[in-house]
Amino acid sequence: MSNDSTLHAVTAADFSQVQHLVVTDEYAGQRIDNMLKVLLKGVPLTHIYRLLRKGEIRVNKSRIKAHYRLASGDKLRLPPIRVSDARDKQPKARPQQLQQVEDAIIYEDGGLLVINKPSGLAVHGGSGIKLGVIEVLRQLRPQSKVLELVHRLDRDTSGCLLVAKKKSVLRHLHQQLREDQVHKVYHALVAGRWPSRKKIINVPLQKNTLQSGERMVKVDSSGKPSTTEFRVLTRYKNTTLVEAKPITGRTHQIRVHSQYAGHPIIGDEKYGLAETNVDMRSLGIKRLFLHAAAISFILPETGKPFTISAPLPDDLQKGLSQLQ
Repeated sequence: MSNDSTLHAVTAADFSQVQHLVVTDEYAGQRIDNMLKVLLKGVPLTHIYRLLRKGEIRVNKSRIKAHYRLASGDKLRLPPIRVSDARDKQPKARPQQLQQVEDAIIYEDGGLLVINKPSGLAVHGGSGIKLGVIEVLRQLRPQSKVLELVHRLDRDTSGCLLVAKKKSVLRHLHQQLREDQVHKVYHALVAGRWPSRKKIINVPLQKNTLQSGERMVKVDSSGKPSTTEFRVLTRYKNTTLVEAKPITGRTHQIRVHSQYAGHPIIGDEKYGLAETNVDMRSLGIKRLFLHAAAISFILPETGKPFTISAPLPDDLQKGLSQLQ
């Protein structure tokens, strides 16, 4: 189409009328919902997903799902959309939040940031959360044209979080995730004595959303195949520190597999044991004891294998000291 614009050339002012855009190599491989979140800054996510569901956003004249991955040369049709200036409406991060995220950076090169995400800080805003790691990071680095989450962590989970500084790096890492070339290691403190022989939990998981909007995951034969490898690290009187390696990447996977094994994670308000959590709070463990301890992948800038570890936060380390 001769009047098509390339995706990277479009500005917010253009969205007041129908747009026909051609996907460039820069965006190839990205999920369309993730791309639209960036392209349509200021538009509520609920509205973006509604437009996708209703088929008002089309690719190559066809309806597509939110998980559709764009290909170079795809022709994207956008209906008229009112785009506000997100920067005017975005709440400003407090100096303490800016410093917290700055201090959490444990690796940086020309295309990638690795953050030891603090517990309690969401990775992005939404669902009543005004600011997450990515919004704070963008305010911290206003000169950076690209800052995109490579993957996600639950709000209460701490540890390794990857943020791309280049579209090419984002595509490279997403491809590695799809091809199971990214390996994650978590440390979790679980209730009871985890048996040494119990090394693999392989049960399907089904994700449900309650009327309140809360996400719950349960073991269900109709769910998606899910596998986690476990290894005992240290035994304490009534708890066990385990290493968990998710082979698949389902929502709340380690938490639900631990619960299914009869050893829920300490501090888990959703899948854990209320009485045990109360006892652990008296010892200083006041939140979910789940930490993304390390992540391994091919470093896009060098093409070489790369592993980085995030030290256990002080609050969890102190809790283990109390158990000893």
